[in-house]
Amino acid sequence: MRPAEDVTARPEAGSAPAVEVRDLRKAFGREEALAGLSFRVERGEVFGLVGPDGAGKTTVLRILAGLLPPGSGTVRVLGLDPVRSGEAVKERLGYMSQRFGLYGDLTVEENVAFYADLYGVGREERRVREADLYRFSGLEPFRKRRAAALSGGMKQKLGLCCALVHTPELLLLDEPINGVDPVSRRDFWKILHRLLERGVTIVVSTAYLDEAERCHRMGLLHRGRLLAEGDAPSLRRLFPGSLLVVRTPQARRAAALLKEAGFQGVAAYGDRIHAAAPEGEEAAARMAKVLDGAGVPRGPVRPGEPSLEDIFLVQVARGGGLQGGAPLRENGASPFA
Repeated sequence: MRPAEDVTARPEAGSAPAVEVRDLRKAFGREEALAGLSFRVERGEVFGLVGPDGAGKTTVLRILAGLLPPGSGTVRVLGLDPVRSGEAVKERLGYMSQRFGLYGDLTVEENVAFYADLYGVGREERRVREADLYRFSGLEPFRKRRAAALSGGMKQKLGLCCALVHTPELLLLDEPINGVDPVSRRDFWKILHRLLERGVTIVVSTAYLDEAERCHRMGLLHRGRLLAEGDAPSLRRLFPGSLLVVRTPQARRAAALLKEAGFQGVAAYGDRIHAAAPEGEEAAARMAKVLDGAGVPRGPVRPGEPSLEDIFLVQVARGGGLQGGAPLRENGASPFA
């Protein structure tokens, strides 16, 4: 039996990573949600957990928040075990789930006050914190409005205020901008980057790769496994060879033909087809030959700049997670959406 951990111990700032995960595994019945996940988050950075639905993002964040025990592996949050030192960890982190528990019949300020009570924030400190959060989030004019009457973006801002009312060192956000309009997304990210200036470390999960590029570093998740980790430039260097792009009104058919021909990372975006081309110019000629031989109308085959999604799809195909590459969606929708 391991000795009990000293829950009163507070590692000095910078003495340990904000998050450290080693060989984390978790299963629900026979379904393996996490399969040997390892990553670390340094203090003062935004780290993105990126992947489609079912990748394991929510499970990871719930384990980090101490709401779910790991099956096996090592997890440290702010230098502490989130299970054995749960109360000490919860005092120092903020957690915002996909369906944050706002009370629609309460006003903005009543919701914030409720969470301040939950975290045991004193009266004097609360007044200062609340005024700062309203100003910080732009919710000052809406303090008396019931939460049910707020827009989607404003509800997310209110949820963030409730998660921040006790001044956490680490903020865990589970797909906080899912379904939020583009303007509110931009405002939300502005708030997050202002939090960084105050020394808050942020771990955010997302299914949107364009959002992931706002993070300092990210981990690409698929079926509970980490495909790759790093900043956007380093991840782009993982793309094998070059990217080929061709336009065709028969995108679904063209993508299926290219997969059958052995091209990797094939994805359809509207009338555009992306595919990895490790053979360079020879691959462009081969792509044209495949499509022309099947009578598929097309534009010229051109080189392109691989996106993070292209990189993700190639990594998944290499790992056998998807047969032949990306799952196709109507109207060029992202597999992450």
